[in-house]
Amino acid sequence: MRTFTVSDYLLLHLDKAPGQPRNQRIYQLLRQLILDRVLPADTRLPSSRDLALQLGLSRNTVLYGYEQLLAEGYLETRGSGGTYVTDTVPMLDGAPPASARRKPVAANAHSALSRRGRKLVAHAGASQQQWGAFVPGVPDVTQFPHKTWNALQSRIWRNPPVASLTYGHGGGHQPLREALANYLKVSRSVDCTPEQIVITGGIHQSIDLCMRLLSDPGDAAWVEDPCYWGARNMLAAAGVEIRPVGLDQEGLCPKPGQLARPPRFIFVTPSHQYPLGTVMSLSRRRMLLEYAQRHGCWIIEDDYDSEFRYGGRPLASLQGMDRGERVLYMGTFSKTMFPGLRLGYLVLPEALAPAFVTGMEEVYRSGHAPLQATMAAFIERGHFNAHIRRMRLLYGSRLEILQRAIAAEFPPEQVHAAGADAGLHLTLYLPPDCDDQAVARTAQQMGIAVRPLSGYYHQQSRSQSGLVLGYACVESAHIAPAFAQLAQAIRAHL
Repeated sequence: MRTFTVSDYLLLHLDKAPGQPRNQRIYQLLRQLILDRVLPADTRLPSSRDLALQLGLSRNTVLYGYEQLLAEGYLETRGSGGTYVTDTVPMLDGAPPASARRKPVAANAHSALSRRGRKLVAHAGASQQQWGAFVPGVPDVTQFPHKTWNALQSRIWRNPPVASLTYGHGGGHQPLREALANYLKVSRSVDCTPEQIVITGGIHQSIDLCMRLLSDPGDAAWVEDPCYWGARNMLAAAGVEIRPVGLDQEGLCPKPGQLARPPRFIFVTPSHQYPLGTVMSLSRRRMLLEYAQRHGCWIIEDDYDSEFRYGGRPLASLQGMDRGERVLYMGTFSKTMFPGLRLGYLVLPEALAPAFVTGMEEVYRSGHAPLQATMAAFIERGHFNAHIRRMRLLYGSRLEILQRAIAAEFPPEQVHAAGADAGLHLTLYLPPDCDDQAVARTAQQMGIAVRPLSGYYHQQSRSQSGLVLGYACVESAHIAPAFAQLAQAIRAHL
């Protein structure tokens, strides 16, 4: 049996990383041999000259690897005695023998995660496909006025103040907080000052911040059933007990037994329930506000896409009705601008705002001041409102095209749509015996992305069969042909 030699190993593996410089490759291969203890401490390496001859390379190529390993402490020179592997193995009581090999973490990933981590990964809802027919909740980013945005951004970057290039503080860029306070007051009847607004990285970060500052182990949250999977998963990841509450035509509808056990949090989408599209009635809103004030509950209002309403003016926020300071109002620019922007905001009760500003900076070290400054200018100069008006018309026309396509393929008593008064999606109800999960899989094979309605339910005994269809990011000319394909997938499971 031939004895292992460094030169043989390097000749065998040197060219297995095409495009990587050989000097770096020599360094990496030798380093791995030392870490794997194939080359134990006190092993003498060939001289750089001899190794270069054996490999057919220049001496400088080999010297690079040796010198890098010397600098990092893997090797040492002993005068004229040569180059040796140093003794860097930690001395631990009960340590496994040097020949022992660790199992890769990937082979044991499930057990390596915490219980909370396993639950989060197992129930993840994010999809790899975030564009095309019929991905829900995604705006048409091709229609964004990027030239206007770039001009504003370039003006800011020409001479940015030093403060905008260091860590953020104060809850966000002050002009953006001021612009948002004015915009929300007019468009959503939100009652707030700029100091009550904290700029975040989106809805998920807003929920996470609320949980970090307001929840303790054992706290519970009412969530709409069905509801947005991301919100439910973020609450569960924080260790909050999920208590699903059913819906009726007026919105969240807690039963007497649930009302008898007040939760710490009530998570709602009152202006456009996700995914059903229900609008919470005035009486139900007043009931929730009174209940929250009486029992000390925090209402988290997710107002994710109310700007796009096709049957009259956008509805006023729940926060604007709150006189007991129990509502935390969340919004995002992902639907009105583009998801890649990753900007959202929290409107907080006045008494909580200072703590949330501190918590935001302590946990996330917020920044992105130039980006926030661009967003502020975009709002202040009227571009934001103009963009929303233009997109509302475009999405409204696409909604009509999709509704006509549905009517052309199915009679209303078999398949019917609902929740299309606002937002970027509608819900297509299927017959109870139709497997919406199977329909979604079949559609995926056709290149059509839809979400099964049953997947949004926490309690499957309550679930209904249906599909959540996004139409905003589908070109108008492609909507009818794409739905014709989807109709084939539906019929295959009727």
